[in-house]
Amino acid sequence: MNEAATGPAPRSMLHRLLLRLPAETSHDIALAGLQLGQSFGHGWIRSRFQFRDQRLSQKWLGELFPNPVGLAAGFDKDGRVVPGMEALGFGFVEVGTVTPRRQKGNPRPRLFRHPQVASLENAMGFNNAGAKELARRLQRGRDVGIPVGVNIGKARGTPNRDARDDYAELAAAFDGLCDYLVVNVSSPNTPGLRDLQTLDTVRMILGACREQTKLPLLVKLSPDLENDRVVGLAVGAVAAGAAGVILTNTTTNYALLPSAKRRGGLSGVVLRRRSRELLRAVAGELFGKCLLISVGGIDSGSEAYRRLKSGAGLVQVYSALVFRGPQLVSSILRELTELAESDGFARVSDAVGADL
Repeated sequence: MNEAATGPAPRSMLHRLLLRLPAETSHDIALAGLQLGQSFGHGWIRSRFQFRDQRLSQKWLGELFPNPVGLAAGFDKDGRVVPGMEALGFGFVEVGTVTPRRQKGNPRPRLFRHPQVASLENAMGFNNAGAKELARRLQRGRDVGIPVGVNIGKARGTPNRDARDDYAELAAAFDGLCDYLVVNVSSPNTPGLRDLQTLDTVRMILGACREQTKLPLLVKLSPDLENDRVVGLAVGAVAAGAAGVILTNTTTNYALLPSAKRRGGLSGVVLRRRSRELLRAVAGELFGKCLLISVGGIDSGSEAYRRLKSGAGLVQVYSALVFRGPQLVSSILRELTELAESDGFARVSDAVGADL
């Protein structure tokens, strides 16, 4: 049985209108609007949507995160609206997935909404403008006030035997331009990519990246592997030098949503239970040894708080932003502070791992 969405409903007429348009069309319009807004109305966006409280801040990867709620990779593939996302109140932003060169991705339509369960189906296929364009944007906007991560992936046409070369090239391209890198070996939308989720391959890719950069390296894993395998990969990655693990990417377990198009990975509420389960499994082995980031079905402060107490240092959202709109982040952050205070924690970070 699918869980219900728990976050605030869409409020503005514009947001309701966007939800009536095809999913990728409305996404493109939202990015263009936010890009315009960050250029001419950045202060207004911050005053309307941003929620600040020092009890939310914490330090990870040598960086100060003003709050633990980040934007997951996939929403802003080319780093177009990082300042706008900071203005909306995100504590960090992850851009990408980016490939070494421009990539068209899969044919449209390739992004689908399932509003009855507040979930998305993404068959995008790493469409992006390439590393050079993203690096140029990051170079111009280095001082955004929040940590920025870059999610990297091999090109569609690169054979798996040569994947390490793509990841190494990308690590070199963004050295010094962001705060951490995420090795994405778990997207279901690039043929063969998930086959890279073996311990030997992950170690090899991490080693190739480490030769090119001193940035913290995180690994993003799939929810469609068995628990023991995910735990083994996570533990092995950290032993090989990864600074953290992101749990999880999208799922192709279509049994969770029989109405799915069966063309891409599912995210949002349908992924919630599995994301929780894998977080607890990995935290049982790695809590206190590295950064754990939880993503999948987080649409409220109570759900974010649950992930923090289960061992996540940080959380990320994507689908909920689509369905709930720009008020989502401030709503989550307000509820987080209230829940931590009611439990007697001086800071939200004090709750991390409290249920382990």
